[in-house]
Amino acid sequence: MISETNLPCELYPQYTTVQYSLQANPDPSNPSVAPQLQPVFVFVLDTCMIEEELGFAKSAMKQAIGLLPEHALVGFVSFGTQAQLHELGFTEMSKVYVFRGTNGYPKGLPNGYMDTSVNRFLLPASDCEYTLNSLLDELQSDQWPVQAGHRASRCTGVALSVASGLFGACLPGTGARIIALVGGSCTEGPGTIVSKELSEPVRSHKDLDKDAAPYFKKAVKFYDGLAKQLVSQGHVLDLFASALDQVGVAEMKVAIERTGGLVVLAESFGHSVFKGSFKRVFEDGEQSLGLCFNGMLEINCSKDIKVQGIIGPCKSLEKKGHNVSDTVIGEGNTTTWKMCGLDQSTCLTIFFDLSSTDESNVPGTVNPQLYLQFLTSYQDPEGKIMLRVTTVTRRWVDSAISCEISFLGINTRFRPRDCCCCNVKNNFPENGDRGNLKSFYQLSSFVVSCMDVFTVSYYVCS
Repeated sequence: MISETNLPCELYPQYTTVQYSLQANPDPSNPSVAPQLQPVFVFVLDTCMIEEELGFAKSAMKQAIGLLPEHALVGFVSFGTQAQLHELGFTEMSKVYVFRGTNGYPKGLPNGYMDTSVNRFLLPASDCEYTLNSLLDELQSDQWPVQAGHRASRCTGVALSVASGLFGACLPGTGARIIALVGGSCTEGPGTIVSKELSEPVRSHKDLDKDAAPYFKKAVKFYDGLAKQLVSQGHVLDLFASALDQVGVAEMKVAIERTGGLVVLAESFGHSVFKGSFKRVFEDGEQSLGLCFNGMLEINCSKDIKVQGIIGPCKSLEKKGHNVSDTVIGEGNTTTWKMCGLDQSTCLTIFFDLSSTDESNVPGTVNPQLYLQFLTSYQDPEGKIMLRVTTVTRRWVDSAISCEISFLGINTRFRPRDCCCCNVKNNFPENGDRGNLKSFYQLSSFVVSCMDVFTVSYYVCS
């Protein structure tokens, strides 16, 4: 019972951050047990490589599958001249659906796949590990003949579209990652960055500056559409590229950034940089990156503050309100953003605009309090739905009387016409006990501009 001597943690001013564990779709027969969502991983493997490189990539995949949680769902797409979607649920023989590499595919898979496709293409790691390892052992380099003086036909864009379409048809709104292992430039279908003729070099930075890259704009448009599809579904695109030549990261950048994905570039799939980085993504325990899924950030603030936008791995959801500024910086025109992928180091820079009201300008009136509230919901690595609420509040200080304030115990100054910054960092107990409801975050600096804007750098995940 709530009383003056028994208050919930939310009412104590020192607890600026409170984290809740939400129950998603509880079981009516057993409401005390919170169901956990299954993390989903689809591996997209390039087969247009020499046998040695392909062997390194397959070995890394086998190791990753062994590190996945037993309940995690796994799918597999291989590609070369054509894209192949492997049906892991058909154990009697290797069953593959082939997609032409020259075609672009709309949202979702063709032939009207429904939710029943989950058990056909996506299986728990514990159930499909043997099947997938056997499939990888039999997988060979792309057998399509390559003419002399030409590059191999590689349909990277189609393969990623198939993986995204699989998610959209089977698991929309569920946390999932596309793990793409690419060994060269896309030369076939949507997303092409260079022709097949070796006499034509891959575009350089100078070509991009001079607008002399003939495939660039079309490829960026394709990946922009893929990014919108992934964001709407809440899914992440990770890229692991190993090649001596360029693979098209400049074109794929928009899809990776908006979904909060990872990018690792190495000279070879056998290089220690790739091996260590790829293993780290799937490791558990102290070495875990704490990769979370399907996040959403909402900002509430006092009426004198308007949100201009965010710079960081997120996408605006175009949710407008009275706290939305007319000036847009980064991802703006909203108070809610989608973060498909986030981890312990994810940081967003938020821009605010200060606008005084008639009430606050009346002489003799008490300056109202300002407050900022950040609501971050996401699916953690264990499949739990978490909601983290960070709320801070202080009173405005009249700059004509005092130019110095203390914000959360840290001295800061008003500086007219300056752009200023506030950093929100982790502040966990030294013993590592995150179960205690303590202030996970502290504002290390908070400099407010009287006439322009201020920014907040917000670490969204513990």
